[in-house]
Amino acid sequence: MNPNEAIVDALQRAADHSPFLRHAIERNADLTALLAAGDLDGAIALAKRRGEDAESVGAGLRRERAALALVLAVGDLAGLLSMEVVTRELSDLADRALDRAIAAAIAERTPDEAPRGFAALALGILMTLPIGGADMPVVISLYNAFTGLAVAFEGYVQGNVALIIAGTVVGAAGTLLTRLMAKAMNRSISNVLFSNFGSGGGGSSEIAGSMKPIEAGDAASLLYMAEKVIIVPGYGMAVAQAQHKIWELSQQLIKRDKTVKFAIHPVAGRMPGHMNVLLAEAGVPYDLIADMDDVNPEFATCDVAIVIGANDVVNPVARTDKSSPIYGMPILDVINARQVIVIKRGKGAGFAGIENALFYADNCRMLYADGQEAANRLIAELKGIDSGGGH
Repeated sequence: MNPNEAIVDALQRAADHSPFLRHAIERNADLTALLAAGDLDGAIALAKRRGEDAESVGAGLRRERAALALVLAVGDLAGLLSMEVVTRELSDLADRALDRAIAAAIAERTPDEAPRGFAALALGILMTLPIGGADMPVVISLYNAFTGLAVAFEGYVQGNVALIIAGTVVGAAGTLLTRLMAKAMNRSISNVLFSNFGSGGGGSSEIAGSMKPIEAGDAASLLYMAEKVIIVPGYGMAVAQAQHKIWELSQQLIKRDKTVKFAIHPVAGRMPGHMNVLLAEAGVPYDLIADMDDVNPEFATCDVAIVIGANDVVNPVARTDKSSPIYGMPILDVINARQVIVIKRGKGAGFAGIENALFYADNCRMLYADGQEAANRLIAELKGIDSGGGH
């Protein structure tokens, strides 16, 4: 698929899965035309000018935010924008929002739009963007705790006991969850907040070898011959909304007397418990879902491990490369499986911005496809093998 086709496909997917982006596409025909033509740089420049003729600071910020979100989302879905570009553009947007909000507050031009609220929002974004990377689940938990504390303080000021109790409970739960997440990452809270972990790969060692692709038919043959299969979901599965298809694939394997388990890393996805919620939504029985500490010893006896959308949480450099920014982070021992199939849209890095040594391992094969598409193809190939017409 060439870049223009990838962008057109990304536009369609964005419109199908997000009402916000669909509305942005409908209201920004000129921007959509630039995207369809493959002019990402021109689209970004136009998005930044979108709010110049707005009737107020707030309206201008909203228009610019919607237009820029559309460009960045489509560019990311098409695999044509790096995380560094997305982070830089969002940081610039937050800077502009903060500047305009402060200027409006000083000039008292928009008292009805609460410019101090814009300033507070921009400040929060600017505090969060430098963190990024695989630390984000920890930061989300911490901000949940801050939200609870804010509600508790408001209850104290207003003399509202219900707000005090509710805020304290939320704050305490968020604090405990933050500590658990930080422990799962093997990092301290201060290290998460002030080390700029997600800014890039740092001085990680070069990885020898190459990624080895595999066709769906060959992958299905590996699954057909396997006795034990462990599935490792990650954020990519959530983006593709593939949890239902992955469970359907699992059911096909179970019907063929395969042992199937789902391995969950504590910080897989964008927030704590993200994968557990998605699998529960798909109807996966709880007894098939295993935590990292319980499932890690089982990879040594696993015939095939399927990794769908997970990256940093299965990267073996976390144990082997002291120069890596994720060194010391507990990981799932997927590399110990006899065969590994990684379902991935492209060759991009994970949240931490570093290459994954697992993808270059001799026992690993890459099935390049969207999560739903890959699961559908594997299911069809398995059925084809049963009927004697498969690979």
